[in-house]
Amino acid sequence: MRILVTNDDGIHADGLGVLEKIAGELSDDVWVVAPEAEQSGAGHSLTLNQPLRYVKLASRRYAVRGTPTDCVMMATNHIIQDGAPDLVLSGVNRGSNLGEDVTYSGTIAAAMEGTLAGVPSIALSQAVNVQEGRIDWAPAETFGASIVRDLLKEGWPETVLMNVNFPALGAESVKGIEVTHQGQRDVTDMRIEARHDMRGLPYYWFALSRALGAQPEDSDLQVVRDGFISVTPLHLNLTHEATRQRMEGTLSRRFENG
Repeated sequence: MRILVTNDDGIHADGLGVLEKIAGELSDDVWVVAPEAEQSGAGHSLTLNQPLRYVKLASRRYAVRGTPTDCVMMATNHIIQDGAPDLVLSGVNRGSNLGEDVTYSGTIAAAMEGTLAGVPSIALSQAVNVQEGRIDWAPAETFGASIVRDLLKEGWPETVLMNVNFPALGAESVKGIEVTHQGQRDVTDMRIEARHDMRGLPYYWFALSRALGAQPEDSDLQVVRDGFISVTPLHLNLTHEATRQRMEGTLSRRFENG
C-alpha cells in the first residue's frame, strides 16, 4: 500500500513526525509531501497567483511552497509518477479539528483534495490541553495506526473523508472510540488586534475564541471533551437535502422561454 502523508503545520512539525510513524506501521511505501511553512487555517485554498516550487529533502520526502491542497495536487499529479497513492493521511494536526473548524482547516482540506483525487483520505488531529498549554502526542501515537486499519477494513464511499480527533489526555486515560457527527460551537468572539512594525506600518492579528456551549452527546465536540477518540465521516456534497426538497416544490419553475 502506498501512503501519501501531508499536513498544514509544515514539513518540520512534530505532528508530521507522529503521522510518519503511524504510516510506517501500515506500509513501507510512504511519501511525505508537506508545506515548507505552516499553513494553518488555509482551508481548501489553491496557489493561483504565483508559481509553485518544491524541494526534495530526502527519498520520498518533499517540501512544497504552497498550501496543503497544493501539496496533494503536486504529489498526485507530478511528484509521484510511478503509481498513485492508495491512501492519503493528513496531520497529525497540533490542535483538534472539530465542529466548524473543518471549514477552516488545511488538515481537513488536504484530505478533501485526496478524496477529490479518488484516494481514500483520513485527517488526524490531536487536541491540546489549553489549561496546561501543552500537547501530548501519545493518544495519536498509540491509537493512530489501529484506527486507520479499522477504517480501511470498514471502507467508506468515494465522496466521503474521515476526520479523526484524539482527546487531550494521556494515552492510558482515553476511554474509547466513538463515531460522531460534526458539532457546532455556540458563540464566536472575533477580535482584531492592530500593531505597528519597526517602520510604523500597521499590521493585524486575528484573535479568535469560541465557546463550546451545550452539545449533543454524539457530537465530535462533546465526545472529545468526554475523553473519547472521535471519528466523523465528512461528505464533500454540501447540499442540505431537506431544504432542497422543501424549496423544490415552491421555488422551482419553468419560464415560458425555457
